[in-house]
Amino acid sequence: MTPPASAAGTAIDAGIFKAYDIRGVVERSLTREAARAIGTALGSEAAARGVAEITVGRDGRLSGPWLRDALIEGIRSTGVNVADIGQVATPMLYFATYHLGNGSGVEITGSHNPPEYNGMKLVLAGEALYGEGLQALYRRIVAGDLLESGTPGALRTVDIRQAYLDRILGDVRLARPLRVAIDCGNGVAGSIAPDLYRGLGCTVTELFCEVDGNFPNHHPDPAHPENLQDLIAAVQRSGADLGLAFDGDGDRLGVVTRNGHIIYPDRQIMLFAQDVLAARPGAEIVFDVKCTRHIAPWVRRLGGVPTMWRTGHSLIKARLRESGAAFAGEMSGHLFFNDRWYGFDDGLYAGARLLEILSRSADPSAVLEALPDSTSTPELQLQTAEGENVRLVERLRALAQDGTGARSHFPGAREFITIDGIRVEYADGFGLARPSNTTPVVVLRFEADDPAALARIQGEFRQAIAAVAPGVRLPF
Repeated sequence: MTPPASAAGTAIDAGIFKAYDIRGVVERSLTREAARAIGTALGSEAAARGVAEITVGRDGRLSGPWLRDALIEGIRSTGVNVADIGQVATPMLYFATYHLGNGSGVEITGSHNPPEYNGMKLVLAGEALYGEGLQALYRRIVAGDLLESGTPGALRTVDIRQAYLDRILGDVRLARPLRVAIDCGNGVAGSIAPDLYRGLGCTVTELFCEVDGNFPNHHPDPAHPENLQDLIAAVQRSGADLGLAFDGDGDRLGVVTRNGHIIYPDRQIMLFAQDVLAARPGAEIVFDVKCTRHIAPWVRRLGGVPTMWRTGHSLIKARLRESGAAFAGEMSGHLFFNDRWYGFDDGLYAGARLLEILSRSADPSAVLEALPDSTSTPELQLQTAEGENVRLVERLRALAQDGTGARSHFPGAREFITIDGIRVEYADGFGLARPSNTTPVVVLRFEADDPAALARIQGEFRQAIAAVAPGVRLPF
């Protein structure tokens, strides 16, 4: 299908405007012309909101420099100024919007996607642009509702690296030096993580910290166990206290212990919540629907207020902004400190805060491994046709909300949570089915007290899914 052309003559693929960001295959759906058009639309929206300057950064992908040039050209064509901060991790872009005082920025990043992808994460006037905000930019382009200034906006180059390091090093204090191995997966975090953790006093073993947009060693996504095997080996080989891993743009954190155990982000959330609540009694702690059921009782015991929320880093940030919650986390590894930090997701800062907590213990790995745990699955994906993932989950929800259907297909259910897909709570576990907002899959996750309970819960979901989508191939 030929993408629609705007009145300004620019063709752009609607499919690159995702739920949380802009993302596409470079020189196919995400072209130079598309990047310029996005810049023009963003500049037009910025001008309408009275925003005078937009910060632009990029990760280490090979297409970053020319996408940056096209984006900046588009922004400046509207008369809006640009602060170019160069090659930086996504949280450094977010930090720059505070440090420079403009509250607005674009990080050109493909995050953890394959090398042929790139994209953009956007903040305007202090708010993450997602969902309807991104669709509004697309509509501007299609309608040709684009500001053209006779005088281009000014361009300045700013190095915020030292300011970012100083801000974290001035905030985080380790009780004693630690030995840490870090795996940056050849993503952009490698350009700053070693200096950050050495600045905290750590002995650092570096793994794949050379920024290389080809990602020659492994995929830069710590959510998948296969991408953490090199780090586990490095921790054990070097005698490090623990290992930290980062995704392609540095906004997500993975953690492994000296014994080779992966501490998934929902367990990290419990440790961070304990630390935050010690300083902020009664604070709200937000976590997404994919997380362990251990979080809510853990937070309540510590005197906090647990809130389960919809998955998506932009949605979590919006919740923090609205509620003033002190901390939030997602199963994917996005962690948001809103106490001593700014409330955006920052894997590098989260790593520093983790080291601060663990430095108070003689055995950091023991602290991590003692966190409540259950038998669980990783995130499973049921592949569907485009749009079918949403319809399948809607049919599951309808089944659960029908009294007869709920009793016959979910006989052990204690509660149905429908804020994001359907999460079925049991006395001894939970099952989740939610439609991905970025790809045509149904995301599934299961947790239980023991393998027998896990198998029972999966059996109920298997029966229910078969009732609404006969013949579908399940990943469990």
